[in-house]
Amino acid sequence: MKGHITIDRELCKECHLCIHACKKGLIAPSNEYNSRGYRPVCFKEEGDECTGCTLCAITCPDIAIEVYRE
Repeated sequence: MKGHITIDRELCKECHLCIHACKKGLIAPSNEYNSRGYRPVCFKEEGDECTGCTLCAITCPDIAIEVYRE
């Protein structure tokens, strides 16, 4: 199963819990700041490795991640 996530940059508070939750290592810290002064995470869209397991979304305390499955 293929998956894809979207991250709401304005809701992300840079806790990095999703980075540790992603078994494939597809989430990384960003160098850019959002309007609240946090550096939100970003999804590395390299290949089709995301399975849509939802661990990142479940772990996110700010509900900033949405998971989509194909």
